[in-house]
Amino acid sequence: MAAFTKRPPLHLMHPSQSNRRDFFASAAAASGFAFAQDTLGAQQNPAVQVADRATSLKITGLKTFWVNPCVFVRIETNHGVTGWGDIKGVDPRVSKPLAESLFELLDGENPTRIEHLWQKLFRSHRDIRGGPFMCHTLAGIDQALWDIAGKLWGVPVYRLLGGPVRDRIRVYHTPKAIKVPPPGVFEHSSNPADIERIVAAIKSARDKVGPDGAVMFDAHCALPPATLIQLAGAIRPYDVLFIEEVAVPGNIEVFKRLKDAIRIPLAAGERDRTIWDMIPYLHNRCLDVLQPDCCHTGGITQMRKIAALAEAYHVPLAPHCTASNLGIAASLHAIAATPLFLIHEFYPDNHGFNPALRDAAGKPQPIARVDWAVDKDGYVNLPPGPGLGVEVDEQLLAEAASRPQSYKWPGRVLKDGSIADY
Repeated sequence: MAAFTKRPPLHLMHPSQSNRRDFFASAAAASGFAFAQDTLGAQQNPAVQVADRATSLKITGLKTFWVNPCVFVRIETNHGVTGWGDIKGVDPRVSKPLAESLFELLDGENPTRIEHLWQKLFRSHRDIRGGPFMCHTLAGIDQALWDIAGKLWGVPVYRLLGGPVRDRIRVYHTPKAIKVPPPGVFEHSSNPADIERIVAAIKSARDKVGPDGAVMFDAHCALPPATLIQLAGAIRPYDVLFIEEVAVPGNIEVFKRLKDAIRIPLAAGERDRTIWDMIPYLHNRCLDVLQPDCCHTGGITQMRKIAALAEAYHVPLAPHCTASNLGIAASLHAIAATPLFLIHEFYPDNHGFNPALRDAAGKPQPIARVDWAVDKDGYVNLPPGPGLGVEVDEQLLAEAASRPQSYKWPGRVLKDGSIADY
């Protein structure tokens, strides 16, 4: 009977039977700490200190820095832990004040309640819910919150997402993976010369990467469906990994028509922003590859849900990513913990995406820095930590943000003066 007088295991106890001291002692042991709570005391136990900070952590500030082509977001807390994110793909004259306005919903909140805060911001206004300005702005804020959480616990963000499921991440553009863009503006109809130019570019890419490399073609929603079907037949001998952005989102019947007619895998998703946008592609089986962008979808929080949704349909992710090192890192953290994955877009040295200032010698100095290492096979190392693992040069950022910034609306005008999607 004596055995039954002992206190039951901690995990079976009602909260009233346990206490905070016992809980953190157990957490410390489970985390691999070789010392006991009773020996060190709460003030010396790292598990207790971190958990205490997480419990009392509050958002105290949000600052934005417009440096073309993106807006950097910094979220500040009462414990001095800061997080960084990247807003891109929309007019900074709108996204910058929108992010600053959304601080009203973040002020005083615990930044580790990431899912709760995502829902709070996303659902805050029914008339802009799910739209590009809200989702792109929310993405930068979400990235910053994950950055704070990783820094708080002293681990890379992918550890908080379930841990890495791979040791390295396949990327393009590299000597082993090339994506061919459409050459110039296409009219509503095309001619043999248009197709021949693309075929020649794809053949050249295949010759460069060899039989074990990857060649992709980005249609960029520029080719009419009939032209794209003709082109797909001409490039099929070159084993194209996928054709990207075959049509403008909005009419699923167009995607179904193209899927029925083309024998090359089709990819899309960069212009779609949430799980609700992705479902029609998957349900109608009209995409072979899904391409969410971590800076478009609403950040890491939504990216991981899209990944899970795609996994249920056996559709791999090949994330779109034309971002600064902050946006690249956020996306790579999400992909490090995503089981079903194909290849990742990667342009860390393109300063049209990754803002930089030139030093006295004329060499670009990126504002957001990460030690990337792409190996001979075309794979990049997992992003470092803690947090997103990105070092932001705040002095360089302040200097760049103090300079005049401008934005010009993009667009596509055809030869006859009419307007087309791009």
